Amino acid sequence: MSTILIIDDEANIRRMVGALLVSEGYDVREAPSGAEGVMLANDVEPDVALVDLMMPGAMDGIAVLRALRERHPDLPVVMMSGKAGLGDAVHATKLGAFNFLEKPLTPEGVLLSLSSALALRRARREAQLLRADLGLAGEMIGESRAMLALRALIDRIAPTDSRVLISGESGTGKELVAAAIHAGSSRRDGPLVRVNCAAIPRDLVESEMFGHERGAFTGATERRIGRFELAHRGTLLLDEVGDLGSEAQAKLLRAIEAGEIERVGGGTPITVDVRLIAATNKDLARAVREREFREDLYFRLNVIPVVMVPLRERADDIPLLVQHFAALTRARTGRRLPEWSADALRLLARYPWPGNVRELANIVERLIILHPGQHIQEDDVRRVIAVDERTTAPTPRAELPDPAGLDTPLSDTLDAYERLLITRALSASGGNIAEAARRLRTDRPNLYRRMKRLDILVDGSAPLA
Repeated sequence: MSTILIIDDEANIRRMVGALLVSEGYDVREAPSGAEGVMLANDVEPDVALVDLMMPGAMDGIAVLRALRERHPDLPVVMMSGKAGLGDAVHATKLGAFNFLEKPLTPEGVLLSLSSALALRRARREAQLLRADLGLAGEMIGESRAMLALRALIDRIAPTDSRVLISGESGTGKELVAAAIHAGSSRRDGPLVRVNCAAIPRDLVESEMFGHERGAFTGATERRIGRFELAHRGTLLLDEVGDLGSEAQAKLLRAIEAGEIERVGGGTPITVDVRLIAATNKDLARAVREREFREDLYFRLNVIPVVMVPLRERADDIPLLVQHFAALTRARTGRRLPEWSADALRLLARYPWPGNVRELANIVERLIILHPGQHIQEDDVRRVIAVDERTTAPTPRAELPDPAGLDTPLSDTLDAYERLLITRALSASGGNIAEAARRLRTDRPNLYRRMKRLDILVDGSAPLA
């Protein structure tokens, strides 16, 4: 149940609006003065505040708005007044008011404004959860060269409004980077809204992105504010953008080019001021070449590319990440922190981490639950992850040798490079042949034949027969 705080010196307003909201299922709290309203907000943490502009005493509506924005920055505040002019409304909006209602109030106007404000409140809460995604609680852990370069890049691009495309494997922290870019921008006080493009049913993409009017289609019983509107003056994260269908891609492109959207069932264009950040675990350049993703949309999104390095290529950060996740697990579960042996940490560093940082967080939590306050040894780690000593050692990025310096037969050089690519794919896929074949863009029988020819072992077995 959502809690609505009404701050108004007129008892009749508090009574009538309160009765309306209670009948709609809201939990209503009220205060007859600005000072009492601010104190009550600190106690009950409302979801939306309705504040009268003209109130006697030391705190009028503007002073209340300032105090609420300072102490509860994510709380939407709807101002009300029957005597204010346009200048007052503009001033309140600049100070962060979500909306401005003129008295006499109408039930439809109040309920519609509250519905939109609550949608914004939910979006802001999602943004808070997003910053804590992967258990990182907004922190980017690591001192490896890759992480230092990533932080430096974020510092350069965050203050701009340029669109960003973050690409990388699942679990590398793409959402966290988006949150860091938002936090370092001039939009930091605005909402950070995430939409998971892979989870939206094809026939609901337009409604989810742009919203819809009541009665726009069967089941549209009330107006819905889309993600673009919720992110107005903030940042919109299009997560898994590579999973959008062709029709949705076309609609997204039009919204980007026009800088405005239309709700489904509505004929009025709505201007939106949004910074777009897209994230994907797919190779969009390849998808463009294969005509699975629109080239014009790709160029619109890929103004500044950010490529996430997988955890296996920054193994030096694993001890720091282990300590960090251990502390988070203790705070969440109350389990005592264990001690980590050097052998256990070295084994964690050798594992290829196909699930990247997210998988590491899960493994650390599992070990702490199983061994609270104990000394975690190498054998304890082996019981929770399948380690193949021959395929888990970190490998550098593949580099072709300089042809001018070759003094070995071409066939031997090609075999060595093919062996490197295959063992790396097996390492990244945790020994899963089907996943390795997918990464190498070949079929499983062909991969088996090549592994047999090169005497590549699987899961510690003998060479393939």
